[in-house]
Amino acid sequence: MEKPMIGVLPLYDKDKDSYWMLPGYMKGIEDAGGIPVMLPLTTDQDTILKLAAAFDGFLFSGGQDINPEWYGEKDESCGEICSERDVMEAALFKHVVELDKPALGICRGLQLFNVMLGGTLYQDIPTQLSGSTIKHIQRPPYTEPVHYVYIERDTALYPIFQTDSLKVNSLHHQGIKEISKHLLPAARAEDGLIEAVVMPSKKFILAVQWHPEFIYQFDDHHFKLFIEFVKSCN
Repeated sequence: MEKPMIGVLPLYDKDKDSYWMLPGYMKGIEDAGGIPVMLPLTTDQDTILKLAAAFDGFLFSGGQDINPEWYGEKDESCGEICSERDVMEAALFKHVVELDKPALGICRGLQLFNVMLGGTLYQDIPTQLSGSTIKHIQRPPYTEPVHYVYIERDTALYPIFQTDSLKVNSLHHQGIKEISKHLLPAARAEDGLIEAVVMPSKKFILAVQWHPEFIYQFDDHHFKLFIEFVKSCN
């Protein structure tokens, strides 16, 4: 069986005006049997359509906050925004859904899937999610899990992990507020925040709020996520 070619959305460093990549995104795919390729950062619609058709699957990476204008709000407490990423990833995700290509979202990727399917976000969890006692932004090392998530048994995530709870790392100040009607919550943190989603009408559209790219080499549960994603791309 040929190894699937998987497009990985690029990270962008505003200060250095450069594209970059975390090794864990690429190595996680490679170790699971896929061939990762970092995509260009482009807003050219014809190029995005050709990318959508060319690859067997896509990993939507972490990074900047999504401009709240995409979910009908004004910027009240967002961090850095990258308009080029918003435009590219919105268009690419639309094509991915239409073509029923597999997609794995990580952190920003989860938030993007929700927004592009009609959901909304907490712009800043510490100030907008009242009553939460969980620190969703941990300090290094990011290989250390810091809180539990609880897996929903009736979603596609449970067969992957085959456990009711999983300890995860956490590096985000935004999260799902209103979930899209096209997504199902697949895991929640102890404070009720949605930490994973699936799109049940599609072959494999799944996203997690934590960062398996930092931790999969130390915990086989997180590696299973890459394995199932790559398998779905064949």
